[in-house]
Amino acid sequence: MQFGEAKKYILGKLKNELPRYLSYHSVEHVKDVFDSCKSIAASEGVKGDDLKLLLTAALFHDAGFLKGPKEHEKKSCQIAKKNLPLYGYNAEQIKKICGMIMATKVPQQPQNHLEEIICDADLDYLGRDDFFTIGDKLFAELSVYGILSTEDEWNRLQVRFLESHHYFTKTAIKLRQKRKDKHLKLVKSKIGKNT
Repeated sequence: MQFGEAKKYILGKLKNELPRYLSYHSVEHVKDVFDSCKSIAASEGVKGDDLKLLLTAALFHDAGFLKGPKEHEKKSCQIAKKNLPLYGYNAEQIKKICGMIMATKVPQQPQNHLEEIICDADLDYLGRDDFFTIGDKLFAELSVYGILSTEDEWNRLQVRFLESHHYFTKTAIKLRQKRKDKHLKLVKSKIGKNT
């Protein structure tokens, strides 16, 4: 696996080709998920080839946005299947990577440890200090698609999402759950205030 080369390829492609209006599903988000995967994996004892596969999945998990938001996870897998053989990844490795990418589809339903890690990394921000900053980016992106128009709609959506979401790994539960619960309370307190 020529991991370094694959990384360079996909980050370059995302940086140059992702639509500018994607304020949330940007190359920054991909790097953030990559870094979160790295730290959760270290804490969960994942190394070697498994770590490379996990980090490759993190790099490719939102590549489908190059072809549009609808079913982007499936499109991300198509991009991975097409490109990863060029970097020495075999069919079995690509299958695992696609399993991880598909696991990030909401509602998340990971089937193994690596899939749990990428799911937690993808939504790591829910329990972090930058929750509202990143949330604003997602609100802006969803507004572009006409999915939401008011802050109140956004807050209601966030409450539903936060209430239905849960972390899977011991690491994420320990590091992020408490702060996520605080965020949920805060968002609930905002509902109906600015209508």
